[in-house]
Amino acid sequence: MKIMAKIKFLYSAFIIFIIVAFLMIPLIAIFKKQKSIIIHRLNRLILLLIGGKLSKVGDMDSQADMLIMNHQGIVDIIGLEALQKNHLRWVAKKELFAIPYIGNLLRLGEMIPIDRNDKRSLPTLIKEIRYSLDVLGRQVAIFPEGTRAKGQKLLSFKAGTKMIAEKLNLKVQPVVITGSKMLFDEGGKTGHSSTVVYHFLPTIDVANAGDEWYDDVAKKMQEIIDDEFIYNHRSR
Repeated sequence: MKIMAKIKFLYSAFIIFIIVAFLMIPLIAIFKKQKSIIIHRLNRLILLLIGGKLSKVGDMDSQADMLIMNHQGIVDIIGLEALQKNHLRWVAKKELFAIPYIGNLLRLGEMIPIDRNDKRSLPTLIKEIRYSLDVLGRQVAIFPEGTRAKGQKLLSFKAGTKMIAEKLNLKVQPVVITGSKMLFDEGGKTGHSSTVVYHFLPTIDVANAGDEWYDDVAKKMQEIIDDEFIYNHRSR
């Protein structure tokens, strides 16, 4: 079984690379006005070819300004892009923009780079998010943990996400993702056919929320992660 899981991982990695490098990047570079449609459809193709299925609980709020979610790997992004039709603008660490084909995709998709080692980057990030919402009309997606957690427990949410949401009076929708690591585990280098589930929680109007809204969101997300593991045997 372990050998088959390793083979499945290599196959899935190959499929992701081929579609992103030889289809997605060239097509969104040529057909810039259709980049959102291209990204959605090709991510659906990726999931089909690697044996992934999608399920959702609740609905994505088109009026939300920012989506915050837990993070396990690239499938988190592939699945959400395949699941919906909005043109998201992802916040990604600056180092990813230096990786050859991933960097090209991020730049062509006009994603937002963040330097986590430089506190001075926060004003720039705030400016980019305001531009995304006010000018581009694109929701922003961010992983408040800041990096990928190895276990079931959420890492502490970074204060920067809360600060931005409160400064800009954003409407924030939390999203809990489970099953993505089973489909494509970049750490363990294994792959399996799997259903990735997206739990869309109620949107929070930060301007009218209490001081503890950010901590409350983290607790609620952890509860859903725990319930999914206990009752559905689906890890985060």
